[in-house]
Amino acid sequence: MTNRTFRLLAYRLLERHQKLDAALRDAQARRWADPFEIARLKKLKLMIKDRLARLARPQRLSTGG
Repeated sequence: MTNRTFRLLAYRLLERHQKLDAALRDAQARRWADPFEIARLKKLKLMIKDRLARLARPQRLSTGG
């Protein structure tokens, strides 16, 4: 993965994480909040956070042996 591709992927993931955060706040602020929608948004947000964490870790090269 090139440096530019890495940065673009990280940017898109961060952008998606922020949008999910805003959607989650909106869902929680509703008078009749849907607990299933809130759980779905939290799960998606966590999946993206985990993917960002994996991207941030240094890549290990396999020796193939």
